[in-house]
Amino acid sequence: MAKTIGILLEQDYQELEFWYPVYRFREAGHNVVIIGSGTKERYESKKGYPATVDTAAARVNAEDLDAIVIPGGWAPDYLRRHEAVNALVRDCHRAGKVVAAICHAGSVLVSAGILSGRTVTSFPSIRADLEAAGARWVDKEVEVDGQLVTSRQPDDLPAFCREILKALERPLAKPPTASPRIASRRNSR
Repeated sequence: MAKTIGILLEQDYQELEFWYPVYRFREAGHNVVIIGSGTKERYESKKGYPATVDTAAARVNAEDLDAIVIPGGWAPDYLRRHEAVNALVRDCHRAGKVVAAICHAGSVLVSAGILSGRTVTSFPSIRADLEAAGARWVDKEVEVDGQLVTSRQPDDLPAFCREILKALERPLAKPPTASPRIASRRNSR
């Protein structure tokens, strides 16, 4: 059965980490929706390759998606600046949807506040950020923690996409409850 997979997009995205999942999931028969931060309708990759969004994060609800994928490059640093992006990732996570991040995209997971108590991997340069957010970091091509799927770099894309597709076959899984530190911060807003 076809699923709807949102793939986030912003300027300076990593070409392979964006396009490989787009084509792999379309090849598997899924509906891929390109979701931008809302600042533009078209973004260029780190090397200038253009991609056009279908919609903005503020116009998407977690209920509209079965999964959300965050590519790396420098795009995550731009994506995480938008509360609509962080809220969408957080809402997908809370709803038990598949949330996937590769390379530097873990920084969006940090800003979304969903890493406490989770096991993840990433490009090594953001390891300290992920651990400071309460995650346990491992050096593996792909790490699956419930419905959270993470990978390190473009070479890991086959395993990353394979595990996302497997996760889409599983029933929705509510994530573990947040630590008191995170829960109290959320409640104070």
